[in-house]
Amino acid sequence: MAPKKIKTNDKHIINLAAIVGGVKSILYHQEDLLAYDCDGFTIHKHLPKAVVFPRNTKEVSEIVKYCSANKLPFLARGAGTGLSGGAIPVNGEVIISMVRMKRLLSVDLENRRAIVEPGFVNLMLTNSISAKGYYYAPDPSSQYCCTIGGNVAENAGGAHCLKYGVTTNHILGLEVVLPNGEIIEIGKNGIVDEPGYDLLGLITGSEGTLGIVTKITVRILKSPESKQTVLAYFDKVEDGSQAVSDIISAGIVPAALEMMDKIAIEGVEAAAFPVGHPKDIEVVLLIEVDGISAGIEEQINQILDVCKKRNVRDVRAARNEEERGRWWANRKTGFGAMGAISPDYLVQDGVIPRSKLPNVLRKINQISEEYGLRIANIFHAGDGNLHPLVLFDAKNPGEIEAALEAGSACLKACADVGGTITGEHGVGIEKREEMRFVFSDEEIIAQTNIREIFNPDNLLNAGKLFPIPGRCVEIKQEMKTS
Repeated sequence: MAPKKIKTNDKHIINLAAIVGGVKSILYHQEDLLAYDCDGFTIHKHLPKAVVFPRNTKEVSEIVKYCSANKLPFLARGAGTGLSGGAIPVNGEVIISMVRMKRLLSVDLENRRAIVEPGFVNLMLTNSISAKGYYYAPDPSSQYCCTIGGNVAENAGGAHCLKYGVTTNHILGLEVVLPNGEIIEIGKNGIVDEPGYDLLGLITGSEGTLGIVTKITVRILKSPESKQTVLAYFDKVEDGSQAVSDIISAGIVPAALEMMDKIAIEGVEAAAFPVGHPKDIEVVLLIEVDGISAGIEEQINQILDVCKKRNVRDVRAARNEEERGRWWANRKTGFGAMGAISPDYLVQDGVIPRSKLPNVLRKINQISEEYGLRIANIFHAGDGNLHPLVLFDAKNPGEIEAALEAGSACLKACADVGGTITGEHGVGIEKREEMRFVFSDEEIIAQTNIREIFNPDNLLNAGKLFPIPGRCVEIKQEMKTS
């Protein structure tokens, strides 16, 4: 059977196909590109020029060199689960899909590290090493399908980041293709404390604007000897919020401390993993502790006592692993569960001091009333990482715009109390202008100056992370002439 041929006269499509091994490794017809017009932020959609599927670092480098030489904008994409539009091709980019680079390259249990390609799925790493008593700590809600390369780009967190930190705390080394096609290695042999600038920290969370990660050395952890989860119901948001602060003040550092409000509870109970939360309850807390078996029971009793002192309606520890698993499935599918009670929803991501939680939740309720849209709250209460979910119907005129404005207002509420506009979802295109809530023009310029060193032609994932040029450009020009 004769191999398929490229059915286009576009020389760039023909040349890119040659780099990746032919027509089976490139998409360029409009009907094929529709699946790549957005990521998890579905409000904005733009078609790419093409999607190419490299198999190794060399092919990524050759694609980048070609795009750079021909001034073709390009970006890297993992599973497309990002929630801020970081993988949306706003400039008609060539998308470099990393899904074929999905191998677990090595596991070093003695030194507690593993090397993966960027397309390797987050949860698959834990599944691959759990039988040997190890796991990978970062656990975003989409961990069953998101890729570790995408996690690096967004500096993803997860429910257990309260105790174990976010992605950057678990990255020991990176292989990176720079925007000119050069291949560099950062953190050789997994030695993270190299002299000089913290380039690992700089690349992690840069949202694919400084380079394309093609190999990742990660830290793996010994599985805890024991873990236990507590479920607590409160009739008042203030009581639940104070219980969160009291648990931390008691010297307990939970592995996870999650909260859902009444609307969020309505959603998860209407979706695929209901657990029987009371319909009239205002707040549910999910608290998990882990560690040495001998100390777990004492921590659980402390948590139970703290909750009882804060007017808890009901609080109990999971009776077995099956019940614990059901509770977590209910929480981890919370974002998608909103589809059971609303045609559309917008996920936001802000961070606040824990002490400001009641005030900010009241403000979010006011924003909900002002815009006439319900807002559910699901969040990592232990570290103040809020996820307001603005529920709307895109078919109703004006509701998309209202949802975006309400989401922005929620972020402003976070910034106004000393917080920030993202904890783990990134900025992408969704929150570019909201960067002004937390940074001055001069601070934004300092960051774009770094981008220009790595990405001087701004061909790699342009238009992401920073506000659209305006006053910043004027200040930059003034700085150059002064």
